Amino acid sequence: MTFNIRQYKKMLEENHVEVIYSGPIWASSIDGIAELLLKRLEYEEIPLSASQSVFSVFVEQMSNIMMYSAEKEKLISSSGALMEASKGIYILGIQGSTYFIQTGNVVTESSAEILKERIERLNSMDKKELRQYYKQQMLADNDNPESKGAGIGLIEIARRASVPISYEFDSLGNGLLYFTMNVIIKQGGKV
Repeated sequence: MTFNIRQYKKMLEENHVEVIYSGPIWASSIDGIAELLLKRLEYEEIPLSASQSVFSVFVEQMSNIMMYSAEKEKLISSSGALMEASKGIYILGIQGSTYFIQTGNVVTESSAEILKERIERLNSMDKKELRQYYKQQMLADNDNPESKGAGIGLIEIARRASVPISYEFDSLGNGLLYFTMNVIIKQGGKV
């Protein structure tokens, strides 16, 4: 398959896309993507508070992809070790002082239910409630093996977001869905 690079570049520019990554994600690969993101934020001269929020959301979204992705592949590291990587996509768009962060990956129906329930709960909270809930979850014991963590990452994303998290699940069949999460961060808070 070939792409018309000029058309692709124009589409990215029209949609204010500054960083895009699609492919395998594993713990050490995040370092390289993170470095690219930090360089881009520095190049764009993003204020420190907004840059920290964008970076924090990036880290949490990458962790969610690694945790919940139903699409895995086996890779061999440079040292010859076999490792498992999740597949996902990360997009950062910048328009003025607003940052649009979108991620996508394949999830199972059971993971989709967990994600939907958690996001809806977080979206119903104001910033003060989110802060309290974050502290409460940090102290809580999580003995539910299906929950895959205390949901701290999603809470952190909701705390950093300027508007409620938006998301979609598109059915792929065979108990799988494509999960897209959209986060908007605005310098100075609300959009």
